[in-house]
Amino acid sequence: MVDKNIYIVQGEISVVVAAIKRNSRWSTHTPLDEEQDPLLNSFSHLKETLNNIKDLSDVEPNVFLRPFLEVVRSEDTTGPITGLALTSVNKFLSYGLIDANHEGAAEGIENMADAVTHARFVGTDPASDEVVLMKILQVLRTLLLTPVGAHLTNESVCEIMQSCFRICFEMRLSELLRKSAEHTLVDMVQLLFSRLPQFKEEAKSYVGTNMKKLKMRAGGMSESSKWKKQKRSPHPPRHMVNSPSGQMDPAQSNGVPFIEQHNGGSSTLPGSDCAASSISSPTTDSGLDTGSKTTSKEDLTDLEQSSSTATTPVTPSAEPGRLESQSEGREVERAQSASVESIPEVLEDRDLLADQSDSDYVNPRGVRFTQSTQKEGAALIPYGLPCLRELFRFLISLTNPHDRHNSDVMMHMGLQLLNVALEAAHIAPYQSLLCLVKDELCRHLTQLLGVDRMNLYAASIRVCFLLFEGMREHLKFQLEMYLKKLMDIITSENPKMPYEMKEMALEAVVQLWRIPSFVTELYINYDCDFYCSNMFEDLTKLLSKNAFPVSGQLYTTHLLSLEALLTVIDSTEAHCQAKVLNSAAQQDQSESTTAGKYTPSCNGQNAVVSESRTACPPTSGHLMAEKMRLGRQDQEETDTAEKKSLKKPHRFTNCLPDSQELLEIKHKKKLLITGTEQFNQKPKKGIQILQEKGLLSSPMDNNEVAQWLRENPRLDKKMIGEFISDRRNTDLLDSFVNTFTFQGLRIDEALRLYLEAFRLPGEAPVIHRLLETFTDNWQKVNGNPFQSNDAGFALAYAVIMLNTDQHNHNVRKQNIPMTLEQFKKNLKGVNGGNDFDQDMLEDIYNAIKSEEIVMPDEQTGLVKENYVWSVLLHRGASSEGMFLHVPESSYDRDLFTMTWGPTIAALSYVFDKSLDDTIIQKAIAGFRKCAMISAHYGFSDVFDNLIISLCKFTTLSSESVENLPTVFGSNRKAQVAAKTMFSLAHRHGDILREGWKNIMDSMLQLFRAELLPKSMVEVEDFVDPNEKISLQREETPSNRGESAVLSFVSWLTLSEQSGLRGPSTENQEAKQAALLCIKHCDPEKLITESKFLQLESLQELMKALISVSPDEETYDEEDAAFCLEMLLRIILENRDRVSCVWQTVRDHLYQLCVHASESCFLVERAVVGLLRLAIRLLRREDIGSQVLLSLRLLLMMKPHVLSRVCREVAYGLHELLKTNAANIHCTDDWYTLFSLLECIGTGVKPPAALQVANTNPDIDTGAQSDSELSSYHQSEVSLDRGYTSDSEVYTEHGKSRMPRSATDVDVGWLVVGKDDLDGSKAAVTPASKPLSHPLINQYSLTLGQDMGLHDIKSLIKCVDSLSFIVRDAAHVTPENFELCVKAIRVFVEASLNGGYRTHEKKKSHKYDSKSSRLRKKPREKDGTSRRTKASSQRAARSHSDDEEDEGVPASYHTVSFQVSLDLLDLMHTLHTRAAGIYSSWAEEQHHLEDAGRKIEADSQTLWSSCWCPLLQGMAWLCCDARRQVRMQALTYLQRALLVHDLQTLDAVEWESCFNKVLFPLLTKLLDNISPADVGGMEETRMRACTLLSKVFLQHLSPLLSLPTFAALWLTILDFMDKYMHAGSSDLLLEAIPESLKNMLLVMDTAGIFHSADSRTGYSDLWEITWERIDCFLPRLKEELFKQAVIPGTEHSIALLSTLLLPFLDAGTDRSSPVPPSKPPMPTPAKMSPPDSPPPPLGQSPLILQPLASPLQVGVPPMSLPIILNPALIEATSPVPLLPRPSTK
Repeated sequence: MVDKNIYIVQGEISVVVAAIKRNSRWSTHTPLDEEQDPLLNSFSHLKETLNNIKDLSDVEPNVFLRPFLEVVRSEDTTGPITGLALTSVNKFLSYGLIDANHEGAAEGIENMADAVTHARFVGTDPASDEVVLMKILQVLRTLLLTPVGAHLTNESVCEIMQSCFRICFEMRLSELLRKSAEHTLVDMVQLLFSRLPQFKEEAKSYVGTNMKKLKMRAGGMSESSKWKKQKRSPHPPRHMVNSPSGQMDPAQSNGVPFIEQHNGGSSTLPGSDCAASSISSPTTDSGLDTGSKTTSKEDLTDLEQSSSTATTPVTPSAEPGRLESQSEGREVERAQSASVESIPEVLEDRDLLADQSDSDYVNPRGVRFTQSTQKEGAALIPYGLPCLRELFRFLISLTNPHDRHNSDVMMHMGLQLLNVALEAAHIAPYQSLLCLVKDELCRHLTQLLGVDRMNLYAASIRVCFLLFEGMREHLKFQLEMYLKKLMDIITSENPKMPYEMKEMALEAVVQLWRIPSFVTELYINYDCDFYCSNMFEDLTKLLSKNAFPVSGQLYTTHLLSLEALLTVIDSTEAHCQAKVLNSAAQQDQSESTTAGKYTPSCNGQNAVVSESRTACPPTSGHLMAEKMRLGRQDQEETDTAEKKSLKKPHRFTNCLPDSQELLEIKHKKKLLITGTEQFNQKPKKGIQILQEKGLLSSPMDNNEVAQWLRENPRLDKKMIGEFISDRRNTDLLDSFVNTFTFQGLRIDEALRLYLEAFRLPGEAPVIHRLLETFTDNWQKVNGNPFQSNDAGFALAYAVIMLNTDQHNHNVRKQNIPMTLEQFKKNLKGVNGGNDFDQDMLEDIYNAIKSEEIVMPDEQTGLVKENYVWSVLLHRGASSEGMFLHVPESSYDRDLFTMTWGPTIAALSYVFDKSLDDTIIQKAIAGFRKCAMISAHYGFSDVFDNLIISLCKFTTLSSESVENLPTVFGSNRKAQVAAKTMFSLAHRHGDILREGWKNIMDSMLQLFRAELLPKSMVEVEDFVDPNEKISLQREETPSNRGESAVLSFVSWLTLSEQSGLRGPSTENQEAKQAALLCIKHCDPEKLITESKFLQLESLQELMKALISVSPDEETYDEEDAAFCLEMLLRIILENRDRVSCVWQTVRDHLYQLCVHASESCFLVERAVVGLLRLAIRLLRREDIGSQVLLSLRLLLMMKPHVLSRVCREVAYGLHELLKTNAANIHCTDDWYTLFSLLECIGTGVKPPAALQVANTNPDIDTGAQSDSELSSYHQSEVSLDRGYTSDSEVYTEHGKSRMPRSATDVDVGWLVVGKDDLDGSKAAVTPASKPLSHPLINQYSLTLGQDMGLHDIKSLIKCVDSLSFIVRDAAHVTPENFELCVKAIRVFVEASLNGGYRTHEKKKSHKYDSKSSRLRKKPREKDGTSRRTKASSQRAARSHSDDEEDEGVPASYHTVSFQVSLDLLDLMHTLHTRAAGIYSSWAEEQHHLEDAGRKIEADSQTLWSSCWCPLLQGMAWLCCDARRQVRMQALTYLQRALLVHDLQTLDAVEWESCFNKVLFPLLTKLLDNISPADVGGMEETRMRACTLLSKVFLQHLSPLLSLPTFAALWLTILDFMDKYMHAGSSDLLLEAIPESLKNMLLVMDTAGIFHSADSRTGYSDLWEITWERIDCFLPRLKEELFKQAVIPGTEHSIALLSTLLLPFLDAGTDRSSPVPPSKPPMPTPAKMSPPDSPPPPLGQSPLILQPLASPLQVGVPPMSLPIILNPALIEATSPVPLLPRPSTK
């Protein structure tokens, strides 16, 4: 079957021939003439040839192309005919009729290119001519863009491009045609540069030979139609391409037909029979639209591979998006192209073999190929790098703004095509192209930035971006210059500078900033380079300054600047996030994305795929080019990377220096700049400074200084010149010249280099010295080419003279410049008598003439620019030009440190000024990112700054409280700021420090404005029935200190203003919005989540809360209470680590409670808070004891303040004991609790030892340092912190005999100085002494406590607490037993007579010393007056029965009655259990063998610690004014005294029972306790007397053993006497004698009164007894005993004396020593018989006066007629009663 392609050719022949024949010239000719007409003749030959073949590939392409090309070349044809021939040629190319693998393909293509670029035709009219030109463009485009185009030579490609440029720049042609040419050029450039990766650099020699043929001239384009008339070029020689691997066999080629809708042509892929090659031809999956027609992919088949021994697959070249500009919507045939020719080795990566829509034939032009063809000398070499380089050079030359031939259009075109070239290819690896980029291209681009034509400016910025994005490592100084230019434009004040230019410059910066790691590289390559400017820092400053609008109006430039700053933040934040995220997650991600990119899509074609190829071919030519480029690059990159890894700038120790090293470099750089500035004024001074700073060695090292002079571009060249030419620095000059490498340079080139480094001074001798040193060095390194150094010197001088002659304006004005001949003539015979080499002189002359040797600082304008540029290139070529590439996140920390300030400032400004939602969101996002980064790196200062800025925008702190809800609720921006602030604080609170203060201020404002959620404002309370109270109390006039009148007036005026309307709906809506927003902010989370804060942050937060304290003038009590509550909640949230912050809280509470001079809401909250903390923290072992110790704060409060909060404390303590009694182990702690119970329940004054403030006036000034501490402990702790620690205060007051236990030192408080403690301890607690109490007169039933008024509810609650402890045996411990007993007694006293005292009733009794009696009354008055004053000022709630002073409420009595009964019951319980409890303790301790205080369970201990005090308590209640209580108490007392346990007591204890319990009771009952209840009192007295006699009789036998029995007995008789006369009724008169009779009879029966020795048979006791009884019952003796009375009073006195004498002797047993330091006590002292000390000798014993009357004995005079009451004696003076007989 005949090949369809033959028909296509035949069809085209007939079309063209017909057109030729139609032409008038041929119309009359006969067929014979056809043969003579060369054009028609060649067509007829072709017809015959075609008729004789079956397949078009049987003939060479040249055969069927020649006739058509001749028509194109012919000058005689008209435009239309030439156009038809061109159309035919285009069709042949489109259908792929020229088989790329055919031997003659290259020659045919070459002919075609030549013909079309030199087309000739007879012009008719411009429009028709342009159609032909259009067709020429089309053919050229198709030719270059089809696979066979790969056969074109370098020259042809250049010709083709040249033709297109001419059409493009021919201004007389229509715009449409010029634009078409432009599109064609874009496509061609895109193709050529996309193919760049397939080309290799040639050897230098080869490059040189090729260059000459390829010059494309930019000039002369305007000579309009010269190109039409050019002579037809001769045919190139028709070489055939001989494949090195043998002859080609068409049958073996693999064809991949590509079928179109209309007609399909097949192009075949080459195959080879050589085993060394194979083809794998994938199918094309082309989705490329051309003129909106899609390619049909119907029968895409893939032929079997004929030879499949794989070696090198072929890379088809890529050229993206070629087809858009095809004028008719026809598609160019795309065929798979491959070749077996040698290919550049770099392409061996098989992945690259995949096709692309515009697949171009790759005629592989590898090294082997070119070598082999050159040897044969016959091949047409396919184009490669030379034509690309020439094209690149030409495009760059088009952009030169200083070339007058270049119009704006040309420059713009050049930039546009360069843009395409840079987009398509990676140029950096090609040295020949790179050197063009470094010099001319960068040069022209920076010059173009100065033009005022926007399109050129924009295009040059675009090209710059591409350059610096891909090649910045080669363009270090060019990039620096570019950025400086941009900065100049951005900051320019020039009013002519268009705003758009600034905007574009900023956009350019933003774009660069967005390049990954660009910013980091700027920082490390410029800021951290000694001799570069601080690019990153300067740009950051510029951008931040630029982000602030001067006018206040926001423009895009401001936002762009902000965006650039944010870019750094964005990338840093992304890196931080990435570090935080799990690396595994990252891997998963990357795997899925890779899968997404390359999904196999065979589209039903049977693809035969080579093993290593990617499954899916890219869908467009550009993607293919990308892949090829990558393939080639990947290999190159790895090579260069390996090379690079060894390279690093000298200033760094390694390729990735650490931050510390960079900081040192930056510091050094600052010093260098200072030194440089000094040098530029006085060189010596500069050098000296650098030597001082250690940057230059001292003494001066010439080589080092010379090197510094060479490499520091900031130095003034003039100063360098002066310094090195100084006569004193000749050695330095030598070193300086040695820094140049003159080897191999011609003398003028060397001189040029030399003179660029400094400014040549004007004095001849100096110039002489400089040049002489130069020529000596040059001669030496170049092997002395001249006869002598003088000859060199002369020549050098001549060169300088020539330079001046040629280029100095002043010289040129006067003389005609020197000619070459004159120059040569001047130097005749100078070279040691001979001439210099004439050619050399000519070269020197031409070099100097064409390019001036520029002296630094001399020239201006272009010359200076050229000089600056050449210096820049020199620097770039040196090691300084090294540009370090670093991984993206390397120096994020450093960059962030530098940028955060400006960025946050700019963000704040934009946020503040902008109303646009998106911008606000952008700013907030920026804030969040900055926060995230600062959290990641732990920059708390940054985070604080952020929070403070945000706080400002919330308007919370600036707005007044009244307007706040409305203003905040209606301000969306403020709400956004608030939400952001809170969410950041929640998320990164860990690194907040100073910022807490601002957040807390905002919270306070929200609190004042009542915008906080209810849960934050409600706090726990002990007294309130709901157990919660709100901190926002209703305001009453007194609350704010206003009078009612004032408030009424203000109410009137307000209502007038508001027109009696409520809040408007808008205001209500705003408030709702505000509430909603705050709810969303969740401020409470700050408190609840505080347990996760780092300790340092937590401490700052607490500091912020504490800072709202009463010191400030603006202080508001509710605010302080709110802050206190938050603080307490935070402490409770942080229970686990409370020990770290306890001291702070404690000090704060100390300030609030102890220093409060009057009670207020805040004090109340502080007290409640302290108790709440204690309740929650007590069970924590690490802190429990400290917390308990801190409760002593309450005891340190001023009594009148404490009394105002007693109810809260009472309820709190009750709660505390209920929940934590089991956790309290130490006596000191129990002491604290019981003291508290006593103080608040009974109004006892707190222990004097703890009343800090009273002792020291300084405190009232509000001074925080409790200076009284320093008087005891000059310790480091107390100096820097106000109140040091509980134990110090307590210890220091030891001198006031504050009770402490002997084991105190072991308790782990913060003890200030062990010695101090030991000292004070010695004074307080003698080693073996049991716990001592404040001094108590044991012979009185009262404790002698100074009772104030008390609150009945507190009393009841405290009694509840006591009963809770007593009734649970587990809570009664050796540590608290005695304290408990004492506390109960205090309550007994308080509840006596219903606890109600008036001032008229004196509470004194017989055993009170005068002094205390006198003191008591005023103290009470004082208390009341204070109390009433306080209540009037109090802002807190008032207790229902606080005002007890006025009168007693009815319910009171029943309540107090119950209290008294409870107390009785408690005493009884304790009394009965005591023995059991004690013995179990003793047993327990015995098992433990505890080394602590020994617990004895003997009766003596029990009596002194337990039974006696309890009996005294009961006895005291027997003196109650209320009858029921008295009776009940007597019953209990009787039961207690007669209980079985007490039988174990011995005589001494029983004696003390009389002295301490019964006698004081009887004494008290003699008072008129209850005047209203006379009968009741009688009964009480009677029962008391009966009890006395019962006890006496029951224990008579032990009592008899007492040496003091007589005194005891006489005292009993005294009482009998007294009671006889006490009553008004007969009750006592009858009862007393009966009791007395009983006693006497029993005693008589026991034989007590009998004595064998006496003469009467009766003892002395008998005598005294009756003597006494006779005073009140004279007839009793006769009734009972019928014996005579012993006469004589004198005798009885003498007897009494003898009885008492032993008693006056000193000495006692069972006494424990008391330190002699204790002074004698005038007040009742604590002396129990076992403990009584011997009397100091200096004190006179009791003196017995002679009986003045039978009723007066003893000192001091007593109101009672008691003869010798032992209780009295013992109470008044520390002398024991009668001693026991010594048992010798």
